[in-house]
Amino acid sequence: MSALSAPLRPVLVRREHASLPVKLIAPPVALALATLLNLGLYLLMGRDPVAVFHAMLLEPFLSWASFSEVLLKTGPLLLIAQGLAIGFRAKVFNIGAEGQFILGAIFASAIPIWFPEATGQWIWPSMLVIGALGGALWASFTAFWRVKLNANEILVSLMLALVAAQLLNYLLLGPWKDPNGFNFPQSVMFQSDAMVPILIPGTRVNVSLLIACALSLAAWVFMQRSFAGFKLQVGGLAPRAAGYAGFNEGRAIWLSLLIGGFAAGLAGAAEVAGPLGQLQRSISTGYGYAAIIVAYLGGLHPVGIAFSALLMAALYIGGDNAMVSANLPVAAVRVFQGSLLLAYLVAIAFVRYRFEWRHAAHGSSP
Repeated sequence: MSALSAPLRPVLVRREHASLPVKLIAPPVALALATLLNLGLYLLMGRDPVAVFHAMLLEPFLSWASFSEVLLKTGPLLLIAQGLAIGFRAKVFNIGAEGQFILGAIFASAIPIWFPEATGQWIWPSMLVIGALGGALWASFTAFWRVKLNANEILVSLMLALVAAQLLNYLLLGPWKDPNGFNFPQSVMFQSDAMVPILIPGTRVNVSLLIACALSLAAWVFMQRSFAGFKLQVGGLAPRAAGYAGFNEGRAIWLSLLIGGFAAGLAGAAEVAGPLGQLQRSISTGYGYAAIIVAYLGGLHPVGIAFSALLMAALYIGGDNAMVSANLPVAAVRVFQGSLLLAYLVAIAFVRYRFEWRHAAHGSSP
């Protein structure tokens, strides 16, 4: 059979150049697709799709009280996502930021728990620094296993997140449990000097949001203007070329994971020293996993991540609203977050690839 007479079939072909406007339109398209998909799901569940849409996507922006809470949640999501994106661009997949977030919260809480009578403006900055180092330390275990034993960093970091959660449970049910806390698994309340200062009076938004914005700028400079960032990107895009150029793969893995752990630990420290004011089991809210969606929805670019962090924070607040006003189960909110990532991956696939109709190959006849 000749090649021309063979049946046609669609083949994905990588585009030589993906246009910038198409890249920019991919996240809004993904949001629209995810919204339509989930509105259909809510209809099948017997919920009012219009009420859910209003509660989840509009109400967070309709009042200053709601929007201030969106800004509050934007901070940790932005911090963690910026750190993860650096590793993702280097093809180092740190999936255990939730555990690094928890360790940051634990390390930061040690100061007010061990020294409850301490005073001075040095306390909260010290908590942020120690928390960031705690997150980096937890990430270093993944880096060690990946570099020295060639263990998969996805599995190692994810399993360590489960270990971190159990460590938190042990501390709050044991040595760090508040003796006057009516048997609740939580630490003592922190003193005022252990609290991050409020940024916007009348809200819970604190200085950690400014820190997240400053580190976002630092992430942009690092990835776009530094030689170290260039080496990480080359290692992710062309590993063989990076090896030929003498770039050290092990060093790139260590740097990527330590940056991600540092950012996640800083976010955890800011959470206990900010809106919570004590160490609680509820510190594990899924920020580390949601930040993966934020990083990819932002195109792994620091500017895009800033916008996607704001969107994901709005979905957190809107999801809470929908659970109350539209009787939506919490699982449906998480499905929305996951479907948003799936829709983005589909959209970005069509940005990078196109369909071509080609004749199916046939073996030669005897």
